[in-house]
Amino acid sequence: MIPTLCYIALGSNQGDPVAKANSAISVLSAHPDLTVTSVSSLYRSAPMGPQDQPDYINAVLAIETHLDAIELLDALQQIELEHGRERKDERWGPRTLDLDILLFGQETINNPRLTVPHYGMKVREFVIYPLLEIAPQLVLPCGTSLISLADNCDRNGLEVYNL
Repeated sequence: MIPTLCYIALGSNQGDPVAKANSAISVLSAHPDLTVTSVSSLYRSAPMGPQDQPDYINAVLAIETHLDAIELLDALQQIELEHGRERKDERWGPRTLDLDILLFGQETINNPRLTVPHYGMKVREFVIYPLLEIAPQLVLPCGTSLISLADNCDRNGLEVYNL
């Protein structure tokens, strides 16, 4: 059986976001059901929504897995919990760690727990540019190229994070 190529967005702006991001990358790399094939640079981005919170550290990972989409979601949510994530009703609020499935192969998934492709990925600079770094030739299930999305997406101050 051929594994499914997936793209995972990572974000953190609480505690030590760089340490949280690096820890999450390490945990994902060590997970027995996941093979991390590529990791973007870390990026610094302004928060979406309420501006009275710290900037985010973001990255995108390419992984291969034999898990189905819901099993992958469960694994990612467990990693979030292990990194102190508290699920709240507040949308776009501060996060210790946020792991989102951007793409699950070329599948389109719409169920109460999961929407893939991720509903915001076509307009979020902190997803588009890190994804472009690791998958410049990517074409979404709808036929839209990632390059065309980047051509129409303002960077909004997004920058590669350097120590």
